[in-house]
Amino acid sequence: MTADVTVANVEPSPTAVVAVATTWAQFPKVWRPMLDEVWAFLRGGAPAGLYKQGHNVMLYKDDVPNVEIGVQVNGPFEPVGNVVASTLPGGLAATATHTGPIAAIGETHAAVVAWSKANGHTVTGARWEIYGDPDPSTGQIDVTVSWSLVSA
Repeated sequence: MTADVTVANVEPSPTAVVAVATTWAQFPKVWRPMLDEVWAFLRGGAPAGLYKQGHNVMLYKDDVPNVEIGVQVNGPFEPVGNVVASTLPGGLAATATHTGPIAAIGETHAAVVAWSKANGHTVTGARWEIYGDPDPSTGQIDVTVSWSLVSA
């Protein structure tokens, strides 16, 4: 797979998430309930103005994986149950847009890592996905895939 990768300094983005340490085998079973818990909080008990137009996010902090699943929000808030305030990383990041079947998103991740290494960058291991809005005519969702890079 080829991907159009760019490198930029990105701003941290506040999120409402449920965080867990899991396994890659268990991850497909746990992410949806985690996201549903965040949306239940945002729809039923979040402070006014916390959510306006944020997107679903998945942050993989390492290869354990320690993951945070949630939604972009407008700022910090007090934890409610398992839902806590967090942020997507800021700083130097390599980014590409995944278009196509979501089952193939690993190919976009691999392309970002390969491009980064081929262009003299070192990835930190932290990576995240920001899910865009569905295209009304096709239902396809573009996903921004980003990997933190070691700053020079």
